Amino acid sequence: MGVDATTLPDVADLTVGILGGTGPQGRGLAYRWARAGQRVQIGSRSATRGAEAAAEIAALPGVVSGLVNGNHVTGGDNAHACDADVVLVAVPWEGHATLLTELAPRLAGKIVVDCVNPLGFDHHGPYVLPVPEGSAAQQAAALLPESRVCAAFHHVSAVTLADPEVAICELDVLCLGEDREAVSVVQALAHRITGMRGVYAGRLRNAGQVEGLTANLIAINRRYKAHSGIRVTDV
Repeated sequence: MGVDATTLPDVADLTVGILGGTGPQGRGLAYRWARAGQRVQIGSRSATRGAEAAAEIAALPGVVSGLVNGNHVTGGDNAHACDADVVLVAVPWEGHATLLTELAPRLAGKIVVDCVNPLGFDHHGPYVLPVPEGSAAQQAAALLPESRVCAAFHHVSAVTLADPEVAICELDVLCLGEDREAVSVVQALAHRITGMRGVYAGRLRNAGQVEGLTANLIAINRRYKAHSGIRVTDV
């Protein structure tokens, strides 16, 4: 059975909050979801920066005029993002544990999607950092026991997402989690972005190699001056 978007839940009415939504990855995904008409709540350490990012995204090409006034794209601090139905974690790895520990009560009962890649960089290029829990997503699950933690959106180029000239993002998003219903929601959110597919890729115990593969993609991008992604064949 192949990936069939018609079997996934309708997520058009859900609000997506983005922790770290002013960073490249969070901002790029916010733009793509806003283009699709999804309600988005940008979060930042600074409420002012979050609000400014929301206004800037609402004014980008392809986003319906006036959405910010209709509360489709709003911004504030990271607590503001937690008020959404689904919350994406797109913060730097260095602040991952601290922020999730702080926000755990606000994220209880929420679908939380972790897209953080624990990577280091030296003169040889990117490399995978060890995580005691096994992966960033598993760390999130340990810190958020009352949340429905999934992992996804690790291999999506922030440059591609943010480019208004790119109409179609032709790539697959590997979606992982223990809660299959929650994972199906994440898959459906991937499908909301033109050209993307959300592909179920296993339980959270498999998130480590998915996060780590980002180091290989960065190396590919540097070598070939590209913005590579992932396509899964035969599904």
